Amino acid sequence: MKIAVASDHAGFESKKTVVAWLEKHGYACSDMGPYNEESVDYPDFARKVAQGVAAGEFDQGVLLCGTGIGVSIAANKVKGIRAALACNPEFATLARQHNNANIICFSARFSDKATIEQSLQNWFSAEFEGGRHERRVEKIEPCC
Repeated sequence: MKIAVASDHAGFESKKTVVAWLEKHGYACSDMGPYNEESVDYPDFARKVAQGVAAGEFDQGVLLCGTGIGVSIAANKVKGIRAALACNPEFATLARQHNNANIICFSARFSDKATIEQSLQNWFSAEFEGGRHERRVEKIEPCC
């Protein structure tokens, strides 16, 4: 499975945790930046990951910024993306099971290493349940 990962400057250090976890668990990981802590604009990096996932170049994506809110909003502007902010491991599980999220987003300022790692474990272990959730996920697609 190929995973695209990116952050902004606030998420740079936590991104290292994500990349290390992915590699340790056998995922092919593509770090799409940034590559230092200099100030950057999170929409640029969220868009890169989202467009790669939407185009099928990557199976899933992981994004980080200070709160995780900005990258999730920016990623969700790309057609076909369902980016979910995971505040805890339970959110990560439900993002996959109920929303079939294809990008998971984290807050670098409010999520510690253990929370991020357990959330990744939960998200990659969970499967979309379909059924009544399928109908709801279909309604998420842009109407215009």
